[in-house]
Amino acid sequence: MTVEPWKLTRAALSFVDLSWISKVQVNHAAVLRRAQQIQARRSVKKEWQAAWLLKAVTFIDLTTLSGDDTFSNVQRLCYKAKYPIRADLLKALNMDDKGITTAAVCVYPARVCDAVKALKAADCSIPVASVATGFPTGQTHLKTRLEEIRLAVEDGATEIDVVINRTLVLTGQWEALYDEVTQFRKACGEAHLKTILATGELGSLTNVYKASLVAMMAGSDFIKTSTGKETVNATFPVAIVMLRAIRDFFWKTGNKVGFKPAGGIRTAKESLAWLSLVKEELGDEWLTPDLFRIGASSLLSDIERQIYHHVTGRYAAYHDLPMS
Repeated sequence: MTVEPWKLTRAALSFVDLSWISKVQVNHAAVLRRAQQIQARRSVKKEWQAAWLLKAVTFIDLTTLSGDDTFSNVQRLCYKAKYPIRADLLKALNMDDKGITTAAVCVYPARVCDAVKALKAADCSIPVASVATGFPTGQTHLKTRLEEIRLAVEDGATEIDVVINRTLVLTGQWEALYDEVTQFRKACGEAHLKTILATGELGSLTNVYKASLVAMMAGSDFIKTSTGKETVNATFPVAIVMLRAIRDFFWKTGNKVGFKPAGGIRTAKESLAWLSLVKEELGDEWLTPDLFRIGASSLLSDIERQIYHHVTGRYAAYHDLPMS
């Protein structure tokens, strides 16, 4: 019998292992060297590049988190999630019958109903993800944050991207952080829990590793780098630390937890580097939407432009890809 990874993680550790957390110390220089290796690597080319870019599309949580979001642009987002690459381009690559879509759409809680309605009208079963818990800062009362999760789930969100209280990390309150994320887990019910660490505000790579462990111990289905609203978002050093925390957690518990970088990933070339990093650190089994996502709003446009160039030999004018 096959069990989905997120169902395994919910039966993770039933307590916060403070002895494990207290022993953590990240080798900062070694992490930076590894990050430089990834950034210096040459990208794949031609047919291989096109194949990997199409794979990257299937990992994208296509996102709109703007103050001026309306039903019309959420509807447009959902249509693009269902048809991420122009049909004739997919046909030229013999991929038109593969059902390529993005992994999910991600919106604010107030826009969940709009997304559910738009996807239903498009006869599309792509999951709806909602940010919650006082996104992006998490600086609201816990009762309010929990209610926000429940309301998003009631409206049809099947994935919840929560933000942690960074104060608990910066002051070393690991049990309190565990208790908070555990309550988020309970409020999600059957919805998948993606825990945003906001790594650019955690102070050190050691704190990133410790926060990753606590989030996983509390039952997170994914750990996510950033909200996309911080000054520093997804970076390779942070990703290496989080991926190795995921690997260590898997080795110790047997539970697979997903990884989601988000914020600042805008180009097709960058997306390939992220896929390569996950493949090398965790293996091919993590290269599935169940265990790897990329949070992005503009990345898909650049991927489609690169696919267009591969198929036609020229770069697209604006009118060639009007939905990008």
